[in-house]
Amino acid sequence: MAESSSSSVSHAVPNGSSRHEKSLGLLAIKFVTLLQETKDGILDLKVAAECLAVRQKRRIYDITNVLEGIGLIEKKTKNTIQWKGESSGCQPQEILEQVELLKAQIAELERQERELDMQKACEVCWF
Repeated sequence: MAESSSSSVSHAVPNGSSRHEKSLGLLAIKFVTLLQETKDGILDLKVAAECLAVRQKRRIYDITNVLEGIGLIEKKTKNTIQWKGESSGCQPQEILEQVELLKAQIAELERQERELDMQKACEVCWF
């Protein structure tokens, strides 16, 4: 179970650091920037975790799962990935904005699907 108390959150962020500095979105921007700067777009995830000073590798895996899901990277080996996105003209912020747009579209489609399911269920009730 996830802890929801505000006191547990304050302990998770060291003094002098803001929540923004620890956010997954900011880490994703830094990760994509690091990835785009590598030779041939190939990056070892252990090296990335060290370069980005990430204590929880799970955060790196969360980012790679999303990027792989939208076709921007592919896994070469267990700990190695390769960038498949554009190398120039496509900035990390633009990518994140595209991801947010896609998430919004998915949410809207899921809402429409639920609405249609309810309409279908009501039609069955009338017969």
